[in-house]
Amino acid sequence: MTKKLTLVIGASENLSRYSNMAIRSLRTHGHPVLALAKREGQVGDVRIQTEFPTEEINTVTLYVGPQHQPEYYDKVRKLKPRRVIFNPGTENPEFENLLEENDIEVVEACTLVMLSVGNY
Repeated sequence: MTKKLTLVIGASENLSRYSNMAIRSLRTHGHPVLALAKREGQVGDVRIQTEFPTEEINTVTLYVGPQHQPEYYDKVRKLKPRRVIFNPGTENPEFENLLEENDIEVVEACTLVMLSVGNY
């Protein structure tokens, strides 16, 4: 199984945040990860960056609420990831429709659960 690059939007150094848990779980499962947030930081071996990446991304997993997502609409769309995961609390019909119109798979699920049951 080929591991493909995942972008975590809304990354946090706080160990109790789900984005932090997801980054650590993705790395434990051998997935390469990029992390994006408003502040730089570090989660294990993953540097949290503040600039939107330009790498080829397979999966974007969201940990920012709908009210903070509009600034990412065009950036994510232009990345053309295979899929975008809307974790619980991040669901956003407007963003989801935009992605689907651009042939990007939308998944409403929990990244942590997907990893734990082996369907990531």
